[in-house]
Amino acid sequence: MERSKRFEVRSRRPVNLDTFVAEDPDLGLVAMDSPNDPMPSLTLVRGRIVEMDGCDEADFDTIDRYIATHAIDRGMAEEAMATPSLDLARRLVDITTPRIELIRLLSGCTPAKLCQIMSHLNVVEMMMALQKMRARRTPGNQAHVTNWRENPVLMAADAAEAALRGFDELETTCRVARMAPFNALALLIGSQTGRGGVLTQCAVEEALNLRLGLKGLTTYAETLSVYGTDDSLRDGDDTPWSKGLLASAYASRGIKIRFTSGTGSETLMGYEEGKSMLYLEARCLMLAKGAGAQGVQNGAISCVALTGALPQGVRAILAENLIAAALGLEVASGNDAMSSHSDMRKTAKLMLQFLPGTDFVTSGYSSMPRRDNMFGGGNFDAEDLDDWMAIQRDMRVNAGIFPITEDQAIAVRRHAGKAMQAVFAALGFPAIGDGEIEAAALAYHSDDMPERDLVADIDAAQAFLDGPLTALDVANALDAAGFADVAANVLAMQRVRVVGDYLQPAAVLDAEFVAKSAFSDRNDYLGPGTGYRVEGEAWARLSAIPQQRTAADMVPLTSGNAGVRLVPRGTATEGDDPTEVVLGLGPAFADGLDRTLCGLTHGEALAAIGEGVAAQGLQLRVVRIHDTADCGLIGWQAARLAGSGIGIGLQSKGTTVITRKGLAPLNNLELFSQAPLLSREAYVQIGANAASHALGHPPMPVPVRVDNMSRLRLIVHAMLMHKREIAAVDASAAGENLEVLPHA
Repeated sequence: MERSKRFEVRSRRPVNLDTFVAEDPDLGLVAMDSPNDPMPSLTLVRGRIVEMDGCDEADFDTIDRYIATHAIDRGMAEEAMATPSLDLARRLVDITTPRIELIRLLSGCTPAKLCQIMSHLNVVEMMMALQKMRARRTPGNQAHVTNWRENPVLMAADAAEAALRGFDELETTCRVARMAPFNALALLIGSQTGRGGVLTQCAVEEALNLRLGLKGLTTYAETLSVYGTDDSLRDGDDTPWSKGLLASAYASRGIKIRFTSGTGSETLMGYEEGKSMLYLEARCLMLAKGAGAQGVQNGAISCVALTGALPQGVRAILAENLIAAALGLEVASGNDAMSSHSDMRKTAKLMLQFLPGTDFVTSGYSSMPRRDNMFGGGNFDAEDLDDWMAIQRDMRVNAGIFPITEDQAIAVRRHAGKAMQAVFAALGFPAIGDGEIEAAALAYHSDDMPERDLVADIDAAQAFLDGPLTALDVANALDAAGFADVAANVLAMQRVRVVGDYLQPAAVLDAEFVAKSAFSDRNDYLGPGTGYRVEGEAWARLSAIPQQRTAADMVPLTSGNAGVRLVPRGTATEGDDPTEVVLGLGPAFADGLDRTLCGLTHGEALAAIGEGVAAQGLQLRVVRIHDTADCGLIGWQAARLAGSGIGIGLQSKGTTVITRKGLAPLNNLELFSQAPLLSREAYVQIGANAASHALGHPPMPVPVRVDNMSRLRLIVHAMLMHKREIAAVDASAAGENLEVLPHA
């Protein structure tokens, strides 16, 4: 079989490691708009829902019954169901229709109605709607904090850094389930070291999760999984009512909760009933609303590769985020599990939530390297932080992660390690050595940590769980050891559990432990000039990435290290020696600037050109051109002065031209505009070619490197150097001859 080499090369691209599957409704392989999805309908008799989405009450399954009883506002149902879905879709996008009006109206919709509304929206329209329907005005983010070795010191250090970076929530889980108490403890201490008010959770079996919360070690839970078919729920030993009761158990103890759902889960479990993934997810979301959950973690989550394998799968994922927001739920919008081998495809999907903003742009940004991520590997991890922050800066978007310096990261990690050391010592846990603290402060991943006795840690963790110690004992230990700041934050986290202000949709705590939620930080977006804007301190922090430098740092004033001394020797006049080639220098050459963009000192570049001219038996006269910074005009003036009629123009940044007397200023014999691609050998050949033109000999090719990234890397430097060159222009000064002397 014949093959195109381009197709063959593309076949090895990362995107072609992804799976793409054709739709098959009978297998549930439809992201949205399955032919098996019901049409929207609702029948009310004396305030009772007796038919919904084509199903009579007698045939309701448990999810239908729960939705009909608890999730649909029957006072709004008649108006909502009678309003054309296209009209509702347009109102979602319309910047003049307030969010609160849509929340009220959509509360009367059935799952099929919500899906039909989504079908009228493309992804850009969904993004516009999501920006308006997001519960909390200020976007946020959540981080995952885990490590393969279950090292509590490293976990605390990672948590502290993540908190300092601005994550509102931190989530951990366990490789060894019995380490859960220490993981939760490390997350609590680390988070409150980085910034007071960061919410934490440990994703483990629900009974254990609740016990950790009762000890004050965690403040929220989001692993209450729900599914869109009865068989899927039964597979997890659940019913809608059991999930509702569990949600109440958490909330009654001051623990914030949200449910976890996401397109694709029922299909993966084999119980999708031929329905589209989005329709089943709409049922999940209404179940969550009916159960009184503050919100959901959705966006395909661990099934993202399945949903994403289908046509319009990523569109369906955005639609499920939007449905959740439209129901008034907080949304942790996925982007946590690996979605693609392709960086381009991953980022394109991310932008659907990153740009409009959600309550939590990810359901867990992997704050550590992927190999330490016990949630199955992060879609974005510690290595991607700089990219994330650069995109925020590029687009003036707050996606919940703020820049910090390397020194700040090391310091807060070390402080968290010392706090853990103090608590372990005070509470009788296995000792933490100073070497562990230093390793955690500087570690890349858990392999950089000293080995701990995991058996001893597990035994101590279980004793901690089963014994009387609580977060109050942790706070006392911290305070007694001199960590008053961390102790105060840990204690304050217990106080907010009692007050309950953060038991609201989309609630997070700021550094002063004030709740910002759908009620206290209500999203009021109504078009340009309204809603959340990245400005003031937030913009100052987001824009000040550590890689940012000042112009003076990037292109410093001359350091006196140009590698040559150029001594003025009078006004340059037109020569009559046919063996003379004139090299015209820019006004800042070796006088304000020192190096070319390719890294040669000015002395090295000048010497190389002179060497090339001399190799052809001619001589080089060097002239400074004061009245222009334009490379073509510098060369044009040099040619007018040269006895041979051949001139070379050399800007301070290294751009070079060879031209002949009589040519127009913008015409030339040879132009070398890509200064970063030149080298000493190239400048030697440029000199030789100029001499060859003077002798009437054919020139030789100039060796120029191929580097397609040089413009990207050096365009700012080039601009700054040229600005420096322009600043040195003296329009009234004539060219002057220069004597070239070695650098003193």
